[in-house]
Amino acid sequence: MKLLFPVLFLCSGLVFGQKTVPSDYKKIPEILDNPELLFPFIVPDKKYDYWSVLRNNPDPDKAVIYESQAPDFMTLNDPAPEKGFFQKCLGEDCFSYLLACEKGKTKYFSTEQQLRNFIGTVDNLQEAILIANTYGYTVDTGNISGSSYTMDDKNIFLYLSKLANNAKNKESFFIKINRKTGKIEIKSNGTY
Repeated sequence: MKLLFPVLFLCSGLVFGQKTVPSDYKKIPEILDNPELLFPFIVPDKKYDYWSVLRNNPDPDKAVIYESQAPDFMTLNDPAPEKGFFQKCLGEDCFSYLLACEKGKTKYFSTEQQLRNFIGTVDNLQEAILIANTYGYTVDTGNISGSSYTMDDKNIFLYLSKLANNAKNKESFFIKINRKTGKIEIKSNGTY
């Protein structure tokens, strides 16, 4: 009997340890679980003549993920950087990078931090999810604890997921992103 109470207490903590998502949060649309589909929604803080998101693929037709409208006179022949953001593997077709043209000069954005800097002010839900993706958080369309959001004038609030330490379960995280600064605050919401 002395052992039964602590065991029941610990088991109930595991079952009820995950906090629920507030009812005023909306479900993130399923299409937003793919980072490559978020790039067209970026509104850069600076004015660029042209910018594009590419993957490190030697075939120019397969390399382009997204590109803004390029001026007719522009030709870019710059080589891909050695590393990029969202690194999946080593070799070809393993990462993405951003190339921007400002006043006739080419500039690369090839790290997660550089991508966050390029985005700057968080203008929409897609940018907020992309920023969270740069920290390893993803949209889990199969569970509301990993795919919910709400926003106000100052912040965007997200519930996203990450694989838990044992890689069998996922962990829900409450993420608050300041729209003006892009600063992110993260708090665990338990595993599921």
